[in-house]
Amino acid sequence: MHTLDTPALVKKFDPQNALGSVDLLGAQIEQAWREMKGVSIPASYRSIDTVVVNGMGGSALAAHMIQSIFYEELKKPLVIINDYRVPGIVNRNTLYVISSYSGSTEETVSTFTAAQKRGAKLFGISSGADVGKLVHSGKMPGYIFNPTANPSQSPRIGLGYSLAAHLALLKRLGILTLSDSDVRLVYQHLVLFRKKFGFDTPFQKNSAKQLAQQLHGKAVAVVASQHLVGNAHVFANQLNETSKTFAVHHPIPELNHHLLEGLRLPVENRIALGFIFLESRLYHPKNQQRYAITQKIVTNNKVAWERYRLTAPDKLTQALEALALSSYVTFYLALLNKLNPNLIPYVDFLKAQLKKTRSV
Repeated sequence: MHTLDTPALVKKFDPQNALGSVDLLGAQIEQAWREMKGVSIPASYRSIDTVVVNGMGGSALAAHMIQSIFYEELKKPLVIINDYRVPGIVNRNTLYVISSYSGSTEETVSTFTAAQKRGAKLFGISSGADVGKLVHSGKMPGYIFNPTANPSQSPRIGLGYSLAAHLALLKRLGILTLSDSDVRLVYQHLVLFRKKFGFDTPFQKNSAKQLAQQLHGKAVAVVASQHLVGNAHVFANQLNETSKTFAVHHPIPELNHHLLEGLRLPVENRIALGFIFLESRLYHPKNQQRYAITQKIVTNNKVAWERYRLTAPDKLTQALEALALSSYVTFYLALLNKLNPNLIPYVDFLKAQLKKTRSV
């Protein structure tokens, strides 16, 4: 029996049940999509000309995915910011989304007053706390969800809530086209992905467990294109926080214009670095050619790489396939690293130090 098929390993390193949250991605999406139908959105919000999403870390990942998946379909510009500052483009014609899973993200929440003064059309997406108070007090409309399908309470593993809420909001405002049947199809595929990647599927038949083993001990560069660029961002985020493994993300073709020459040095790249390529038959034909050539160059530099070929039929479902994959891979990698996938001690330390600074 492979190590990753051992229930005792999960019991030892996952007391907060991150695995349960990963398994429930489909339930998170179904809940948020259904509940958003009952959220009141002012009619004036349909007159906006720009969407700005302010979110940090896991709370911004949904917007990154949507920006990639619907790149060619979005009817209004979508801008993502991760800052204490409100960009100059924000005005009364801007939909300004305050996205904070916890509801208390310092950077995001602090921009509420500035965005309000600009006359922006505010909307909150959160599980409660400060954002919940703003919504419940009537200072802005929003969706406050009860994350019953995320037992771990980790934002990056509860991404289904944020993703479905953002999709539903943009759909109701006419910024993208998405139907109930589209979401049902995604849910049906997620049931299959759970069976394919889930813990009960043994290592020899489980590509997520195999990929975790192959990435073990490596710093990771996640590579994707077009509709999956947002997923590369998600994958790197999860590798850093869930697996405690250094990771970055790069898109093809941009990667081909700078990164390849950097593979030569330091020579330790041959030992420490690994690539994961997210490949899709839906990519532009020239990009598909670039993957094969890029992999040859990586091999020539004696750097390890792996690939995952997406199997789902369309861009949205492929993005959810990639999300399911990365969520399971990074969970399994945390187990191989003998670390709790939920704990983020250095992030917690940083936040504690910031609180001390504010009290001085």
